Amino acid sequence: MPYPSKLDSETLASAAFDMIEQGGVDDFSMHKLAAEFGVKTASLYRYFNKEALIQAVNTLTYHSLLQAMYEAVSAEGDPAQRLLLGAKAMAAYAHQHPVTYMLAFRNTDDALRPEEGATEQAVLPLQAIIAEISGEADSLAALRGLQALAHGFISLTLAGQYRRGGDLDAHFEQSVVAYLRGWE
Repeated sequence: MPYPSKLDSETLASAAFDMIEQGGVDDFSMHKLAAEFGVKTASLYRYFNKEALIQAVNTLTYHSLLQAMYEAVSAEGDPAQRLLLGAKAMAAYAHQHPVTYMLAFRNTDDALRPEEGATEQAVLPLQAIIAEISGEADSLAALRGLQALAHGFISLTLAGQYRRGGDLDAHFEQSVVAYLRGWE
């Protein structure tokens, strides 16, 4: 049973991530999180209030997702193939962590979003790859379009909206390939 002094913000954010992924954000409470560590709820407030903790979970989600994507695009080679691998890594991550993925990317409350400067810097390597296809001047628009395509497809898949059958993984890949081809 950890004492409050053995708690830290990373441990709490990771535990909150797991709790939210298991039970959803509506079922999450600081009281339940404190009980997981055998401490009083007030002990957690040395690190986070609930809003800040959810922001930390969203930041953790964002950075974990980007890490998975960076690993996928790290190989040398064709930029379109690398971006396809990155998009597939994004989809795989979202399917492994659907609750926290949707929490991080569907919220409209600025206080719950990861810090803007950090997120902007984090996507610059992906923008550099897409610039090899679209050209530097169009790279931001191309990256935003790719993100919108991937996130939209992933969100609709997670929500069970594609009911006409077929191989959704293959359709996702076809969509990304066609999108990237359009920027060549």
